[in-house]
Amino acid sequence: MREAIVENGPQWLAIGGLVIGFVFGAVVFRTNFCTMGSVSDIVNLGDWRRFRAWILAAVVALAGAQTLHWLGVVDLTKSMYLGATFNWVGRIAGGLIFGFGMVFAGGCPSRNLARAGGGDLRALLTLVVVGIFAYMTIGGLLGPARAAIEQATNITLPTSTQGIGDLVDRALVLSAGFGRIFASWIIVLVGLAYCFKDPEFRSSPVHILSGIAIGLCAVAGWALTGLAFDDMAERPTQPISLTYVRPSGDALEWLQRFTAAPMPGFGVATVFGAILGAFVAAKAMGRFRLLTFSDPGDTVRSLLGAAMMGIGGVMALGCTVGQGITGVSTLALGSFITFAAIVAGAVVGLKALERWLMSET
Repeated sequence: MREAIVENGPQWLAIGGLVIGFVFGAVVFRTNFCTMGSVSDIVNLGDWRRFRAWILAAVVALAGAQTLHWLGVVDLTKSMYLGATFNWVGRIAGGLIFGFGMVFAGGCPSRNLARAGGGDLRALLTLVVVGIFAYMTIGGLLGPARAAIEQATNITLPTSTQGIGDLVDRALVLSAGFGRIFASWIIVLVGLAYCFKDPEFRSSPVHILSGIAIGLCAVAGWALTGLAFDDMAERPTQPISLTYVRPSGDALEWLQRFTAAPMPGFGVATVFGAILGAFVAAKAMGRFRLLTFSDPGDTVRSLLGAAMMGIGGVMALGCTVGQGITGVSTLALGSFITFAAIVAGAVVGLKALERWLMSET
């Protein structure tokens, strides 16, 4: 199977990415899975169910990805998350900026993909701005400043990767690979205990199913890109799974340069798949509605939040899904730090948004 996928890698990645993205978008729309919403539920209502669904998705993704790594389906050490250098400023500052911005934008990129599929034109414009600012931060107007910050704050770790398993191996002088297994089991068990100790979460099938389904989508992404990885290719494509900051910019570029590269990459395909999946779910549920900005203040807040997500997401190497689920599944230390920074940024953003809205009344 690996040989067949490698031989027709671009086609498999495009079709598989579209299917995985479709399922992801449909699940997000149908279950209201939302990271920003989960933090808002905690701050405003004391309701932790959607947050626990996010944790469950990360735990399922971690268990699945590590199993695929152990089976040889995907080599997670070749992913962008497990480099031996650690940029602590990018992880913390980028996560804080992203978390703050997603509050003002009404949700992270994955949530806005689902909203766009449901007819929300505000979300569509938000995604366009996220993509533009992501590209500006990667290699455009903001690129030199980002690169300078990274070079000044990068730390070279004493291990071959920044994987928590490798750090455990070195700290406890264990045989190579044992730390990965040990850390995976501990995190999975603690995560499951945290989720299911809450009776309200246990009695909410929609939150349980959303967490499991989103986590499995991330696992499917690792399986597909892992099987498609070709060491002998002129420019091997790193294994990856769901993430939506840079792919939003890649999708814009693909739309403008279709004739130069007719086959979309995995990330671009998941973007279009998510919108399509949400659209089908919205139509099936009778909830497709064309919406737009309510007033100039709403417009300014959304576009400001989108710009911050594009910048912060590139600095942090991912979004709530890209780092909080996909990155965490690799056991990358930076992903756990980014996860915490995004949550902290969202809490600060909710307080700032409340003050902004009060000032307008």
